[in-house]
Amino acid sequence: MPAEAHSDGASEPQRSSRRFPTLTRDTARPEGGGRAASGEHSAPARQWPLLTVMGGVAVGLLLVAFDAFRIGTLIVGLSLLGGAALRWALPSVGMLAVRSRFTDLATYGGLGFVIVVLSMMVQPKPWIHVPFLDDIVHFTVR
Repeated sequence: MPAEAHSDGASEPQRSSRRFPTLTRDTARPEGGGRAASGEHSAPARQWPLLTVMGGVAVGLLLVAFDAFRIGTLIVGLSLLGGAALRWALPSVGMLAVRSRFTDLATYGGLGFVIVVLSMMVQPKPWIHVPFLDDIVHFTVR
């Protein structure tokens, strides 16, 4: 099989199969996974989108620990929605980019939305009432 010549003079055999190689040399960075700030800034400044989302989640969990369950979980959900907004709006978000942009948006946005809605439905005195959920609970629990 012919070898493909490289600029450094070394030759590597051309793959005849479409299968992935058994030994990989590196992984590809997700789309938008570049630094959020230039390299001259410190590491926390380059990762400010991730730190913003994690800080919001930490504040929410701290409030949950201090017995403010509804407000704490609401802040956790809003932080995830904020992460989805950052992932959508910014071209580079550093380590906040885990998968493809679409998958990150669906994951952050979906989980954030569900957490926000559930935190508003929590008993006692729910802020919103979804009638069909009562029917589902009564049907499944009987």
